[in-house]
Amino acid sequence: MLGAYAPDAVAQEAPETGDSGEGGPGARRTADRLPERQMPTPERRMPTVEVRGSAQTYDARRYDTATKIVVTEEEILKHGDSTLGDVLKRLPGITIGGVQGRDGAIRMRGLGNGYTQILLNGEPSPPGFSLDSVSPDMIERIEIMRAATAEYSTQAVAGSINIVLKQAVDTSRREVKLGVQHDNGNFGGSVNLQLADRKGPLSYSLSGGVNRGNYERLPTIVTDAGFDPSGLQTLLRVTPQTSQGQFRSLNLAPRLNLNLGKNDTLSSQSFVHVTRFDGNTSERVSTLIGQPPTYAATDTAITSGSSMLRSGLNWVRKTEGGGKLDMKIGGNYNHRDSNSALALQNSSGMNTLNRRIDSSASDKGITGSGKFSTPFAQDHALALGWDGGISQRDDQRIQRETSTVPGQRIVNSDETFQATVKRLAVFAQDEWNITPRWSVYYGLRWEGLDTTSEGNSYAPVHNTSSVWSPVFQTLWKLPDTKADQIRFGVARTYKAPTTNSLIPRRFTSNNNSPTSPDSQGNPNLKPELAWGMDLAYEHFLPGGGLMSASTYVRRIEDITRRTVTLVDGLWVSMPINDGVATTRGIELELKLPVRTLLKTAPAIDLRVNLARNWSTISSVPGPNNRLDQQTPFSGNVGFDYKLDKMPLTMGGNFSYLSGGPVRISENQSAYLPTKRVLDLFGIWKFSPKVQLRVSVSNALHQDNLSDRTYADSSGTLQASTRVPTTAVVRGLMEVKF
Repeated sequence: MLGAYAPDAVAQEAPETGDSGEGGPGARRTADRLPERQMPTPERRMPTVEVRGSAQTYDARRYDTATKIVVTEEEILKHGDSTLGDVLKRLPGITIGGVQGRDGAIRMRGLGNGYTQILLNGEPSPPGFSLDSVSPDMIERIEIMRAATAEYSTQAVAGSINIVLKQAVDTSRREVKLGVQHDNGNFGGSVNLQLADRKGPLSYSLSGGVNRGNYERLPTIVTDAGFDPSGLQTLLRVTPQTSQGQFRSLNLAPRLNLNLGKNDTLSSQSFVHVTRFDGNTSERVSTLIGQPPTYAATDTAITSGSSMLRSGLNWVRKTEGGGKLDMKIGGNYNHRDSNSALALQNSSGMNTLNRRIDSSASDKGITGSGKFSTPFAQDHALALGWDGGISQRDDQRIQRETSTVPGQRIVNSDETFQATVKRLAVFAQDEWNITPRWSVYYGLRWEGLDTTSEGNSYAPVHNTSSVWSPVFQTLWKLPDTKADQIRFGVARTYKAPTTNSLIPRRFTSNNNSPTSPDSQGNPNLKPELAWGMDLAYEHFLPGGGLMSASTYVRRIEDITRRTVTLVDGLWVSMPINDGVATTRGIELELKLPVRTLLKTAPAIDLRVNLARNWSTISSVPGPNNRLDQQTPFSGNVGFDYKLDKMPLTMGGNFSYLSGGPVRISENQSAYLPTKRVLDLFGIWKFSPKVQLRVSVSNALHQDNLSDRTYADSSGTLQASTRVPTTAVVRGLMEVKF
């Protein structure tokens, strides 16, 4: 915990909301950072006054030395989003990969692929965890940390996003939400419930929900075109792909708090997610120029499911002199299974191959952490801690093929593997209030990873890595002003290779080609190491408004990129460490309550954020050799309008993500889609306890256009993809009781 000495009344006004996802660095406001009018004068002795508040009353962005943007529960739920990705895409500097209107990889600074760290309650998300499994109703707040801190894992080259599940127990809260949605002619429904109560020293809360729905995608069109070295077209294939299915899910997040006395509290928080999916996909290849592929038609039936349990126990003891000991232990279990049946046909329409794949994977692990924080010397707050864990993955894949065609190649396989990952980290950090207007935060973290794996289709793998990460941040409030401040930070961060990227197991493609290769991992991968700097200027406006400008730069060594090579007659994609990358960018943000400028204006809150990113990779020839297919430009423009004479609030958000050409390697390139997304919402409050929320997401339903290209001395092969999207309409009736 950062923050030095503070008078009792001040400390209680902004109470600690916990650690490891419950406030983190700088969660206590210090007396030196309060506006001057709140400070007692020497001539007049002020009586001790206890002021109780909540985390929402404390502006971490304004007062914390370690930079942090906190998104409150009210902001999370405002638009009636059904997924966390829909919430995150409107936040400054965050983009969502994949097809608009659907879930995709979370990116900060336009970077995904592990550069953006996702935390759950301050801890690295467990293996197999998906943000899709967390309903927005279960979230207390979202913390966006653009710069690294020693307390959290420094696997955060682009930054960290901390998802904090509901922890505060509001005993007056009883709420049920009934939802319905419409997507391309298909309906879905949801029920979400929140309960809380207190009995003596014991309090509890329960958030939970069930979802059920059907979907049917509009046909995706994939066009494969080939050209010889002279530019003559030698191949043209058009492949419509369709899919439909149904899904069901259950979420539960119970929490228990037990007050053991004046200085001790014990809490338990769990998260349960169960989902089932049944679907069918089909594709039909029409060859207009050139030779048809081996398989011209594929029909696939898929049944899959997953079950995840995460539970933890947290003991907090306050000591004399303002110190605090925070100890945690937790466990997680995740099981996934999938059964798919494929029927493959040749260009004559004959069923040439039937393939069945049954796969299952289980991840289980335990985690532990401890932290001791205490005031130290004058105007210092010291924290020492450790965290670690061990996880084990067991994976099995059984493939069986049959054919009635003589001479047809049959591949039957039984593949199993086990992997164990051990993680240990220690850290120390201090916040020093040098003057009433200048504070610094500095820390040091060591983190080590040990991965072992063995399977029946590859040699044993053992990979170890460790990183020292010094971290420094400072906050300077400009003289003669209460609204302007400058932030600066320097940190060493890294990106460790994932377990899957280390395992050399081969995953095959139906129609192998340079643009659709097989893939496998590389056991010799090393971590990517980065040094980075962050600089920001912030100006706070009345009524919660804000103007800010920030910039950053990162230099990343041993970057990981994928290469496509021809191995034994098959194209294979594999990650390698190759080269140095630099990335830099600028972010601008404006939050403006219009009535702060003109009192007679409508009650409209405006939001604008813009981000421009650049990057280059030394090992890839330019131009357009961007890191991890980085998003060059992104922006959001939104508003909320609360009518004065009607119980109606409405608003919307328009987001724009640029795409364009990307050079991936000497032979590979891609074209990323430009995405435009418009979301609208309205809330009608029938009474203080009953309201209806209606939203439309992806209202523009723009097609998603992308392509992949492979070119060498023998010619060029290009695969272009057009994915139609749909608008989704949702209604949510919210009742408190």
